[in-house]
Amino acid sequence: MAEIEKALDFTEADLARIRADFPILSVEGRNGQPIAYLDSAATSQKPQVVLDTLDEFYRFHNGAVHRGTHQLGDEATSLFEDARGVVADFLGVKDEEEIVWTQGATAALNMVAYGFFAGSWEHTGGPFDLKSGDEIVFTRAEHHANLVPWQLVARRTGAVTKVIDLLPDGRLDLSHLEEVITERTRVVAFTHLSNVTGAITDIEPIIEAARAVGAVVVLDTCQSGAHLPLDLDSLGVDFACFSGHKMLGPTGVGALWGRRELLEQLPIIQSGGSMIEDVSVESSTFLPVPYRFEAGTQPVAQIVGWAAALRYLQGLGMDRIAVHERALTAYALPRLLEISGVKLLGPTDLENRAGVLSFEMKGIHPHDLGQFLDSLGVAVRVGHHCAIPLHKFFGVTASTRATFSPTTTFAEIDRWLEGLPRAADFFGTQN
Repeated sequence: MAEIEKALDFTEADLARIRADFPILSVEGRNGQPIAYLDSAATSQKPQVVLDTLDEFYRFHNGAVHRGTHQLGDEATSLFEDARGVVADFLGVKDEEEIVWTQGATAALNMVAYGFFAGSWEHTGGPFDLKSGDEIVFTRAEHHANLVPWQLVARRTGAVTKVIDLLPDGRLDLSHLEEVITERTRVVAFTHLSNVTGAITDIEPIIEAARAVGAVVVLDTCQSGAHLPLDLDSLGVDFACFSGHKMLGPTGVGALWGRRELLEQLPIIQSGGSMIEDVSVESSTFLPVPYRFEAGTQPVAQIVGWAAALRYLQGLGMDRIAVHERALTAYALPRLLEISGVKLLGPTDLENRAGVLSFEMKGIHPHDLGQFLDSLGVAVRVGHHCAIPLHKFFGVTASTRATFSPTTTFAEIDRWLEGLPRAADFFGTQN
């Protein structure tokens, strides 16, 4: 296995060519050196091909999609629908009409969550018809986007929320699934890869438990979609969300994937133009999946730009990206743990772990540490990373987070790690 991974890993020449595709990596930081960007879990940087695609679309192809018959409208519509196929292919989805465009992963998760509320209100009698006392299960490791919507749905329907808790290192504790997922469970929502701990979820036991009681499974793949090869058709989940700007694409665009039989039953929560079949002043009928969920003017340029980003990732190879980032993590993790005053939020070993390293440094507020590292030209994330319950679990209010990407180098990791003792010295927290 080690020999296979070595063969897949990027060489120094490969990495230099990849980094040359990203103009922003040449921007100088506050210390006069190129910025060491270690914040890809928040938002990824964009290769030149994505920037060129956005520019070309607006220069030569801009038009409203699925409207009119003029040349620009036809070209825009073709690019728009071709992009749906690109996303489906990237995710291992055979039916591209199972891909629904959204404003982002948050919008995708809300679309599913509020579908349960709408189903309860309309008394559809289908899988989205929640009743008082029904159970919604999520984990303590969730991003707020996969937690807060479910709380609101529970409040409005009378459903009950239940939590899959954590082991001391932040991995999911799956030893009590039969107590958490019961005959009353209607939906199970969980992250594939934590944006705080870097832990990759062992999804099979959760899916098996959910399937045994007929619950709908919703997977947050915001982080895993950007760093791991995925084959949605074989994962066994019912819905999954994606965020374009975390996958080298533009902001303001994402996607919901759902099994067609469930999408066809999912209640509509946003209506207007583009999603109707016929309208009278008394009633309306709607287009088939996926168009019934795509009301209004879509972010066409962003969708086309995201498709270019996914083609770029496919060209690099998601297997190779995963190997590269695993090597970076293997290099960084033990060195981080050796630094005095560091408390890691997440697993201390490499098993089922990604390049997401969140930590607290004794005596230094994360915002102060982030600003100090910024003075060295190192960009990291600070705060609670939209995961307050997870931070409370570790007994902290905020953390500093470094995350890796296809462009990250060992030298950038050195700059970050070497900055931590300097920060301790600067703030007078050295033991």
